[in-house]
Amino acid sequence: MNIEQARFNMIEQQIRPWDVLDLDVLNLLSIVKRENFVPEAYRDLAFADFEIPLPCGQNMLHPRVEARVLQALAVKKHENVLEIGTGSGYMAALLAHRAQHVLSIEIEAELVAYARARLAANGVQNADVICGDGARGWDKDKAAPYDVICFSGSVPMLPSGLLEQLKPGGRLAVFVGTAPVLEAQIITRLGEQQFHTTDLFETMVTPLVNAEQPSRFKF
Repeated sequence: MNIEQARFNMIEQQIRPWDVLDLDVLNLLSIVKRENFVPEAYRDLAFADFEIPLPCGQNMLHPRVEARVLQALAVKKHENVLEIGTGSGYMAALLAHRAQHVLSIEIEAELVAYARARLAANGVQNADVICGDGARGWDKDKAAPYDVICFSGSVPMLPSGLLEQLKPGGRLAVFVGTAPVLEAQIITRLGEQQFHTTDLFETMVTPLVNAEQPSRFKF
């Protein structure tokens, strides 16, 4: 397979048509080598338009979803980012190239080791992967609040208290809902109790382990 041609095709045929026109984001997709984060068995499919399987029953996001979320978050060099659900480490690498620091939380120890190894092999030094349950955010070790929070798995509802972990002016990317349709949203904190939600697109994303569930009343 011609890797560079496949990468070019991914950008031009999948990502640009999905309204990802930010040149910095498009250039970043050439700099951060997606194939280096894909399991060896799927390396030839690194640029395909589907969720590549990972260990522990997890998946990488579609390339177009990763790019669209990255564009919408508009991460800046002075900002600190929290990612929930590290997976392969690829999204953490993309975020790290735009941010000051990325803290990525992954509940599966096997994926923590996987992502750490790939981030190190690709020279990403400003992203730390912690093994833990980030389904309700991560306010341990006085790490919160964050400039940006990025969910890489879906949740049926926005976790309670999560928005308090976002700085004023901060942005949160999340996939909310249940099958068959979820909504990708960007939530911006405008002030102490003021938030603005933008619906980006409908999609399907693997659910986050231990995601908070809506209350179910029994009569």
